[in-house]
Amino acid sequence: MSTKIEVDGASKTVSSRKRSYDEIANKTVKKEEPADGKIPEFANGDNEHEVKYTRDEKMDPNDVIVPLTKPKLTYVPLKTGLCYDVRMRYHAKIYQSYLEYIDPHPEDPRRIYRIYKILAENGLINDPTLSGRDNIGDLMVKIPVRPATDEEILAVHTREHLEFIKKTTTMTKEQLLHETDVGDSVYFNNDSYSSAKLASGGAIEACKAVVEGQVRNALAVVRPPGHHAEPDAPGGFCLFSNVAVAATAILKNYPESVRKIAIVDWDVHHGNGTQKAFFSDPRVLYMSLHRYEQGKYYPGTPAGGADQVGEGPGVGFNVNVPWPTGGMGDAEYIYAFRKVIMPILYEFKPDFLIVSSGFDAAEGDPIGGCHVSPSGYSQMTHYLKTIAQGNICVVLEGGYNLDAISVSALRVAKVLLGEAPEVLQQSLPKPEAIQAVSDVIKVQSRYWKSLRPGYFGLDFTLPQLMGDYDALLKKSKEKTFVEIASKHSRLTDAVRAAQKETLFDSHQFVSLPIISEKKMETPSLKNQILASPNVNEADTLLVIVHDPSRVWARRDPITGDLDSSSSVTVDQLLRFIDWGLSQKYGIIDINVPVTVTGENDIYYNNISAAQDVMLYLWDNYLQYFKAQKIAFIGAGDAYNGVVHLCGHREVRHTVMASINFIDGVTALRAVVSSIDESIVDWFHHNSLVFTNHQHICWGNADKHTNAKKPRKKYGRVIRADCEGLDGVIDERFEEACDFILDSFEESDESETE
Repeated sequence: MSTKIEVDGASKTVSSRKRSYDEIANKTVKKEEPADGKIPEFANGDNEHEVKYTRDEKMDPNDVIVPLTKPKLTYVPLKTGLCYDVRMRYHAKIYQSYLEYIDPHPEDPRRIYRIYKILAENGLINDPTLSGRDNIGDLMVKIPVRPATDEEILAVHTREHLEFIKKTTTMTKEQLLHETDVGDSVYFNNDSYSSAKLASGGAIEACKAVVEGQVRNALAVVRPPGHHAEPDAPGGFCLFSNVAVAATAILKNYPESVRKIAIVDWDVHHGNGTQKAFFSDPRVLYMSLHRYEQGKYYPGTPAGGADQVGEGPGVGFNVNVPWPTGGMGDAEYIYAFRKVIMPILYEFKPDFLIVSSGFDAAEGDPIGGCHVSPSGYSQMTHYLKTIAQGNICVVLEGGYNLDAISVSALRVAKVLLGEAPEVLQQSLPKPEAIQAVSDVIKVQSRYWKSLRPGYFGLDFTLPQLMGDYDALLKKSKEKTFVEIASKHSRLTDAVRAAQKETLFDSHQFVSLPIISEKKMETPSLKNQILASPNVNEADTLLVIVHDPSRVWARRDPITGDLDSSSSVTVDQLLRFIDWGLSQKYGIIDINVPVTVTGENDIYYNNISAAQDVMLYLWDNYLQYFKAQKIAFIGAGDAYNGVVHLCGHREVRHTVMASINFIDGVTALRAVVSSIDESIVDWFHHNSLVFTNHQHICWGNADKHTNAKKPRKKYGRVIRADCEGLDGVIDERFEEACDFILDSFEESDESETE
């Protein structure tokens, strides 16, 4: 039964047992009878009562409050997408013996099933056959999988490559086995082509779902993997380059929303196929952390080196973090993320992020030989979720321990869903890893200002942050500080020129020329080597190689400009020059700039420059001088040149001491011999390496925890009580001088005997 009521002058038809919210809120209503006493009929013919109520009648206690309009949801949270298809398991190796069945191929079809199974068992997806419960709901949304089209694959791979993989569908068993034998760590069966197309298509659809806003992020559990597949050849268990195909498709189909893509590859192997696909493309930033071992680890090419930075317009958009050894774990990977991966990603600002997620660096993997824990993978995922507004797709690559790959994938999925990452145990990265990361920073700092010394998140490319440069910017039409710096003198050049004048006026120092094809044409290297006038006749030489002098200055609190009137240069190494001259030594002073003036700045690396100049000095000067006793003093990054020389030239007959000073930024460098292994013992006996108190090699000083004592190949490493390079030099000056004197005296005694 319904009733027509009047609310605020408007008539509404409602159930006689219901009232509008506005009526009920007034508590009372008044019934008005029709003037003629008749019961009117509704227009539709229903013989119902039409009653108008006023606010005098008591409310029926049985009345029910029902809103007149249906509630509307203002926010529907997006879920995490999951790409999985059982048909990708059909790609399998053809076994020829019982032994192959009991010891299956590492790229086992069960890899993706085990991941899917653990997701279901933990309630992330609704699959009663695996979870044992009905209607648990889906935290993850299953994304339909389709095969990639020929057009999508050909955007990355050659026609010949596509046709070869397609032919495997009709090959005989013998032909398939032959192609398996001659291939580069790949196998085939008649279903390989269809599975590979599903893997690439699944990666595309997972990425599309994120870009289109259907899901907040996605996990693509696909196989066969893809990052080793080059444009013209399969390899390393990979047939099509899944991530490269997906990234190319996204850039093509969503140019308005996705202009830049970042790919982070944490598979234990270098993704040579992905790198090659985008080596000259500035739209795609490729970053890989992998075992390298000087190019000996699979895929066994120099392509994974830190010096592989891209080519043409893609220069600077390829970043390799090559581990020199196996055994890397959470500490090393997180260290690389904090020092290299994340700063560059924040600076690049991609619109979309794809993770080439191999889990073969996981603890227990039979191939990777590394020790990344599931918690480590969750932490790295947590970091990456802050990039591209969380638009991230994780695509499976390698990982060959079924337990490790499934648990690691579960941790990644939980972080994608919004759970906090698991806490990692405090640990220090290995010195080899620190050195590797340092080498990467030296290379990539040419292209990324976030890796340069002194950068703390300020955008120095903005005109308003450059004070008096504003007018110069407008006049020269230059847009960045880098462009200006390439055409104007750096302060370090002026400081070095002043040092030359001072040393000439005081002690008649002169420049030693460098005539080499490796020498760059830049004013920054004009006064690189300065020598006392007796250098070729002195019996004893003191050779000092160092970074540029530090500049101390006050900054204007309003404009942020440096106050030139209060700026001073600080160089504690001048004390060694004065001391050496007092001892009647010949002195050679070598300055190794961190950056150089001129357009060649992008090709300059101060570590390599230090090594080259020390080898040149030895090959063209030192070995021909009269001196029978030489002491080296290295400071800052330039000390790498001293260590490199000791390992690559036979210097033991004249070099008696090597004193080196480093701060917390410079990593320890091990002597690597190209002569014989005994050089390690000699270097340890004849060297001192003074570090600042907080150097990473000593552990966490605040928590009074110590790492293992540095090995002999780093020399005799000594911990100073202070911080900062100048402080360390000042503190240990007397000790260094005494060591040099003792070394020379020891040499004299041995000659007498």
